[in-house]
Order: sequence, then C-alpha cells, then structure tokens
Amino acid sequence: MNGTNIGVGIVGLGGMGHHHARNVEELGATVVAGVDLVPEQRERFAAEFNAKTYETHDELVVDDAVDAVVVTTPNRFHEPITVAALEAGCDVLVEKPLAHTLESAERIAAAEAESDGFCMVGFHNRHAASMAMFEEHHARGRFGELTHIEANYVRRRGVPGPGSWFTNKDLSGGGALLDIGVHALDLALYALDFPEITEVSGIARTTFGGREDYADPDGFGDNWDANAETYDVDDSVSAFIRCADGQTVSLEAAWATNREESMDFRIRGTEAGAQFDIGDTKLQILGASAAGGDHYTDTTCTGDTGLTGYLEQDERFLTAVATGNEPTTNTLDEALTVQRVIDAIYRSSETGQAESIESRPIPQPVEKEAEADQQPEAGAEADL
Repeated sequence: MNGTNIGVGIVGLGGMGHHHARNVEELGATVVAGVDLVPEQRERFAAEFNAKTYETHDELVVDDAVDAVVVTTPNRFHEPITVAALEAGCDVLVEKPLAHTLESAERIAAAEAESDGFCMVGFHNRHAASMAMFEEHHARGRFGELTHIEANYVRRRGVPGPGSWFTNKDLSGGGALLDIGVHALDLALYALDFPEITEVSGIARTTFGGREDYADPDGFGDNWDANAETYDVDDSVSAFIRCADGQTVSLEAAWATNREESMDFRIRGTEAGAQFDIGDTKLQILGASAAGGDHYTDTTCTGDTGLTGYLEQDERFLTAVATGNEPTTNTLDEALTVQRVIDAIYRSSETGQAESIESRPIPQPVEKEAEADQQPEAGAEADL
C-alpha cells in the first residue's frame, strides 16, 4: 500500500476514529479530513493528522480530496452518513454493526446498489492471527466438515455507563448483542462460509441495568446511577442458530453476568476441532488418532503477534479502494445477513418462538429532509 494516493475522511473523531486514522497513515494512504461535532475533537485531530475538519458529514463527502470514508459513530448514525458517502461516490468502511435496525441496514444496502462506491463493515476479528491460521488449516481439510460452533463474548462485569449511547436503544439499537455479541456472531457465520439459515431462537435479558447495587469492581461504567440514566437495552443474550445443512451455532453474549468472562470460540469438525479466543494469536487444534494406539492429537499454533485484525482489515479496505475492485471480505451482503440474524434473535426473545430470517423487499434510503434530527451526539464514538 505504500505510496498509494488515496484520501481518507474519518467521521467520528474519538478513540476509534484516531485508531483507523493511524492505520491509514501506516498503510501509506493520506488522512485528508475528519468530522466531529465537538470543536476540541476537531482541533486535536487536525493537529495530529494535518487534516481539514468539518462539523457535518455532508461537508466531508463533497470534499474532492476524499476518496474513501470511515464511519465510527454511534449505530443510529451509520445510515445517514454511509448513504451520503455512497451517493457522493465514495467507498465506505463503517464500523460494526452495519446499522441500529434491520430496516436501516437494508436502506444502506439499497444505497450501495445504486452507488459507484462500495461499503465494507468493520468485523476486524476475522483477520486476527487465530482466525487466519484456522482458515488455512480448514482449507487443507484438517477439520473435515464443520458441524457446530460455540461462540462466546462474555464479560463478567462490563456494562458501559448508563446514559451513554450504548445503553440507549434509540441510539444503539440494542445492548450487549449489537455491541460485542455481533463480533462472535459474525465470526461464526464467517467460519461456516455464511450458510443458509433456517431457524433462529434466542432470549435477551436486562438484569443489571436498573440495579442500584450493581457492583463494578473494574470501574468499567463510570458514575453508575440506575434511576437517573437511560438503560433500555439487553445486557445478556443466549441464542441458537440452525442451518439448512445441519450446522448449528450457539451464542452467548453479555456485558454482565455471574460467570467468568470468556471470548472462547470453539469449532467442531468431523476430523478435528479448533479452539481460540476471539482476536487472539493462538489456535489450538483438537483431534484423536488410532495410529500406534488410541491417543489425542492436540496441537497449539502460535501466530504472528504483529498481525492485528484492525490493520489487516483496513489494508484490505484501502486495497479495494486503490484497485477499484469489489471487496471479497467484510462485504455488505455478509453484514446484512448478520443484521438479519440479530433481528431474528430479538424477535424470538419477544415471541418466545423460533424465527426465520427470510429476506424482505429492501426499502429506499431515507430522504435528506428526514435526517435533520439524526445528528450524532457531541463526543459520541464507536467502541473499540
């Protein structure tokens, strides 16, 4: 990527925006512009990256220096920003999830279909060393046919502070499932090569949000005040997904629950299994053999510690921008499938029954006049 003449604009100049901007510079592209409502954020960004800054995304997407846009705002604002960028002909990398609701995600899909640009979605854990090693061994037939995945993204105590956009359904669309469970869900479907899904069942729980006696030993959520702040989202979700070919996924996601934290990801195959922590650099392969006597064949693989999911993801995004080729990973279609499963999990929790993810007609993007009340709150940013 070194020497590539690509101008990148960042929308949302908090920690995640700066993280992507530094990757852009490391990969040889140029950070040319940034957007944030907070003047101090704009000043800090301009000083670090020598970039223009704007107060609104509408100004950024018409800047001739901007070829590609990275969106790191709260979930509700993904749609208006991404649609505006696509309509301006820009390529877009939007942080996960694709949107705060399925309807909003489908409108982004409609905008991409009409645009000269493309949209990638920020599921960076696909590109961590553990997953890269799994993919290579799987391609060589090491695991046989994959049958089941146990996907966990569980915090013991890790609820964002009540009143932040994370705990406000109008801004986030959901809680632990949309914030961290989405990583485990995407990784599971990706490992199974996005199979046809026939049935989704799940339950979403809100257990800790209204508790004055909530204990937060690690200080994850500052200034806890259950009565004064908004908390209308799930803090844990359990789900089960059935696929047409008999493959299954069990999902556990939680901001807080009374069990040990876990990012454990287990893949079962007919010839061997795999186990790793989401985003880690180690992979354990679990097998058995009768050669020379019955025994287990367990192997621990240690990957390149320099292979970080974010950097590899951003390089693939910039490569697609530079070549003009459609991305082959982190595609909008894949993210839309993830969003449909999330929607089915929430529907199943409400109905108490298993739900399908049948595709529906894709609605058209919202008119700009309807976006007036959809501006990001001051200082809001996506979570790492």
